[in-house]
Amino acid sequence: MHKPVLVVHGGGWAIPDDMVEAHLTGVRAAMAAGWHELERGGTALDAVEAAVKVMEDDEAFDAGRGSFLNRDGRVQLDALMMDGATLRAGGVGCVERIRNPIHVARIVLEESPHVYFVGPGAERFAQEHGVLLIENQELVIAREVERLRRMQAQGESKVDVFSASHDTVGAVALDSKGNMAAATSTGGTLNKTPGRVGDSSLIGCGCYADNQSAAVSTTGWGEPIMKLVLGKWTADRVAAGAPPQQAASEAISYLQRRLSGHGGIIVLDAQGRLGIAHNTPRMAWGFTTPEQQASGIKR
Repeated sequence: MHKPVLVVHGGGWAIPDDMVEAHLTGVRAAMAAGWHELERGGTALDAVEAAVKVMEDDEAFDAGRGSFLNRDGRVQLDALMMDGATLRAGGVGCVERIRNPIHVARIVLEESPHVYFVGPGAERFAQEHGVLLIENQELVIAREVERLRRMQAQGESKVDVFSASHDTVGAVALDSKGNMAAATSTGGTLNKTPGRVGDSSLIGCGCYADNQSAAVSTTGWGEPIMKLVLGKWTADRVAAGAPPQQAASEAISYLQRRLSGHGGIIVLDAQGRLGIAHNTPRMAWGFTTPEQQASGIKR
């Protein structure tokens, strides 16, 4: 029997002062949901899905309802889940009518020979597997309509890259059988071009899990993370012998050094060791083990 471990993040960016408490509360609720699955003997996949679903349903985060809006004022969502035991993965991109894309990612992982569905095809797949489609307006909230209006009024070139709201939620877990899983979900960047897909739902970029190395979830500015395939890069460092905290710190340094990128990362290995790092002003994070629970907005 292995000691289970759960690590979650609620996104790395310049989280405004008035949203800090909501992010911490949401991360703690996500930890509680994921840990409940692990405590009852559930799988790492169960745990990361439960944790991420809580954050998708929480308007504080850039995932699900309350996500940042694209240039057209619509919510477009991406999500991925990966099973470290089998290397099976499931992802969806640019979906507009799904309340919990991480749930559909789980269905893709378990029910489809494919890894990734996008747009209307992903929504059709979800509907064929019993998921109720919703209207996009159900995912849009007034706070984000105003945030988009302000950004478009001042012009994108004048926006501080740290404040531009590149965000993701994610979770990694180790279960009692020694299997790992990772999951990510996002609404992407504020004012993004319709159809843009970030790192979050791309295997090896924003999300990766392999029992022989590590489970990883990233957050931040997606384009540099994609160019470096940062999730897989970090897992490979763990496989080569680096402890997860060292691998996490090195990944963020590499992101900054190579491409002046910014973001955050959570890492977990098969021994239950974890790593958390970011170079954004803030990142909401939390972890639970049988002996300890902690959460914070900086680390």
